[in-house]
Amino acid sequence: MGDAKMETFLPPYLENNGLVKILRDSYDSFSQRRDALGLSNPGSVENISREVQKDVFLTRSMFTGLRADFSRPLSMMPLFQYSHAFALGSQGIPPYGFTALLGTSRVFMQGNVDNDGHLTAMLNYQWTKSLVTKCQASIAPGPGQGMLQLDSDYTGKDFTASLKSINPSALDGGLTGIFIGSYLQSVTPSLALGVEAMWQRAAMSQGPETVLSYCAKYKGQDWVASAQLQAQGAISTSYWRRLTEKVEAGVDLNLQFAPGVGGGGLMGSGVRKEGTTTVGAKYDFRTSTFRAQLDSTGKLSCLLEKRVLPPVQVTFAGEMDHLKVKQHCLLISIVEDCHLR
Repeated sequence: MGDAKMETFLPPYLENNGLVKILRDSYDSFSQRRDALGLSNPGSVENISREVQKDVFLTRSMFTGLRADFSRPLSMMPLFQYSHAFALGSQGIPPYGFTALLGTSRVFMQGNVDNDGHLTAMLNYQWTKSLVTKCQASIAPGPGQGMLQLDSDYTGKDFTASLKSINPSALDGGLTGIFIGSYLQSVTPSLALGVEAMWQRAAMSQGPETVLSYCAKYKGQDWVASAQLQAQGAISTSYWRRLTEKVEAGVDLNLQFAPGVGGGGLMGSGVRKEGTTTVGAKYDFRTSTFRAQLDSTGKLSCLLEKRVLPPVQVTFAGEMDHLKVKQHCLLISIVEDCHLR
């Protein structure tokens, strides 16, 4: 049946070609052996340490001051809702922001504008179940503040291939911007290996730069370990483990090896070595979630998300830097969702 299906895509003069038949039979045999291995999709290189960075650690969830978000859905199919975000005393967060989003089975669009005139738009389009294209653009007051990012992700049965471009342009007589390609392949049911390549050129007056990094991911029954070897000898490793049904823990280690001054004699330079280790845990309760993390620099962070009512969620965050003896005050966020009636 597979041969008959492939023949419909071939010209008549190639249907009985001997070389084409050999290539087709070899591909079918390779696909059957590949399926017999029972490999699963390993995710993407960009999210190789997702279990630690996004599920356990709270670095991306921290904020300062007081926040309040108000969201109201107008329809569920297609999904259409808007939200108002208010912030007081927050660093890096505007006092007011308005967001609207629209989502269908294949299209997702979201736009955000704040009181400073910073506009951000995002569009995701699903061509097939495996291929998704993402576009993100932002415009801010002032020269040189615009940004355009294009992504395409192909998710196969046992691999993920991604292409990303940031501020691509060919208007200056040549190609400029940042281009990133990555590929992550499962080689066994537990082990996945990947590679990521980056090519960038800021302007035509500057030469291009290329960077190549390698990564690996191993998945056990209740734990996941990953490692990345980046450019200039940087090493990043992570380990995630589910201790109980409601408790998760993670460890992340980053080592930087960069050329420095000293340690290499009068005619040379040594290597500056820097490293940071972060340990975190996540506890899921019936109506709340608590996260905490501590790194080797002495910074302790905690985050508590509590749903006091079905449409109301309150978040408390706190951070203390022991080595710098600098303590941040308690931070509060209130999120309210209004449901359709």
